[in-house]
Amino acid sequence: MTNAVPQAIQRFIDATNSGDRAALLAAFTETGSLTDWGRHFNGRAEIARWDETDNIGVQSHLTILRVEEAGGTWRARISVRGNGYNGEGNMAFTLDDDRISRLVIS
Repeated sequence: MTNAVPQAIQRFIDATNSGDRAALLAAFTETGSLTDWGRHFNGRAEIARWDETDNIGVQSHLTILRVEEAGGTWRARISVRGNGYNGEGNMAFTLDDDRISRLVIS
């Protein structure tokens, strides 16, 4: 990994891997947003819906391959396995103190 993983991002990864939806949602700000390949989810209620269909709901397990900060955005290369998407992808995190305010998956 290029840099140490910020705590908010690590909480998101750990919550996904342990199937802890409450912890996953708590990793986001109240008004946080998530974009998954062009599909937009705003606020924790919508992120919970995404989580059910595309993340914990399909037993995803995430491994960070590398992470780096550039211009206020943390970019991570992630390996995903589970009962949904399997493979590698990119996640771009914008943080607000110790929470995720925006996550873009591509």
